[in-house]
Amino acid sequence: MSSKRKHKKASAEVNLGFQIAPMIDVVFVILLYFMVAAGSQQKENAHNTKLPGTVPPEGASDMPDEVTIMIEDDGQVYLNDDPLDSPEAKDLRELAGSLVQLKQASENANSKILVTVYANELAKYERVVDVLDALTRAKIVDVTFQAGAPE
Repeated sequence: MSSKRKHKKASAEVNLGFQIAPMIDVVFVILLYFMVAAGSQQKENAHNTKLPGTVPPEGASDMPDEVTIMIEDDGQVYLNDDPLDSPEAKDLRELAGSLVQLKQASENANSKILVTVYANELAKYERVVDVLDALTRAKIVDVTFQAGAPE
């Protein structure tokens, strides 16, 4: 019986040392995974862009006609500092009529019309939408917005 105890004790004390073979296997599996995953990556295509050069323009470029529309807190609408319509008017007929005339004049002069809408901070969004409706009726598409009053 004593020989059995010695044999179990001896086998438990055996130190096999640092085993590197399983670690090499794991490294090869990881390497294989990354090699397969790299094959499915999409390649980036070059994006060819042309930078501006010093080519002279082909004709006289006309500056666009600039128009400002201001919307005040009380709902009053100004076209180039001229008040149009009453603050209660929803359809803004005077503004739409003036914008149609400006659009026709710019088309006759072969120029573009650029409208900048200035809305005060406390102006109602509904009033801004009314102005956009008037611009749509006049078929004006070049519109920019700026908060506050023009400087």
